[in-house]
Amino acid sequence: MLRVLVCVSGGGTNLQAIIDGIQKGTIRNTEVVRVLSNNQNAYALERAKKAGIEAVCVSPKDYESREEFNKALLESVRAAKPDLIVLAGFLVAIPSIMTAAYPNKIINIHPSLIPSFCGKGFYGLKVHEAALARGVKYTGATVHYVDDGTDTGPIILQKPVEVLPDDTPEVLQKRVMEQAEWTILPKAIDMLANGKG
Repeated sequence: MLRVLVCVSGGGTNLQAIIDGIQKGTIRNTEVVRVLSNNQNAYALERAKKAGIEAVCVSPKDYESREEFNKALLESVRAAKPDLIVLAGFLVAIPSIMTAAYPNKIINIHPSLIPSFCGKGFYGLKVHEAALARGVKYTGATVHYVDDGTDTGPIILQKPVEVLPDDTPEVLQKRVMEQAEWTILPKAIDMLANGKG
């Protein structure tokens, strides 16, 4: 049984896709052992509690330095004894102490087709604003391993999504989530849990 820790900063729609996938059996041999957020008001923590999953907040506001926060974050991750760490909309730069402790054990979902619209500063609506400003015909989502760079680790899965002429960033964001993110993140976890990663 793959022990998964999910890190999330906001609403937790990708977390919900994981929970649903486990319940429906599309994600096999997997259990979410903890949901960790840097934001005590994240709705993702409520989703976790409703699903009977331990919900923990480690906020940088509670620590005097980034270094202390990074150590506390790593301690909270270690306490859950995860086999896999899933970043599902986690707006925290993963410290190198964590990537060193969990090499090839951290994956992230990014709302574009990497290497497009990724790296420092590309998160949330900013990704979709950039895609629309560039005039691309397709965007999508990518699941990749996390290394010390920003969105630079090896790619596991990608799924394209068509950009439509009257898309706004919000409309495009919703379509990318529904058509790509909620499909490939559960699929990637299932692959890794069943030796296909």
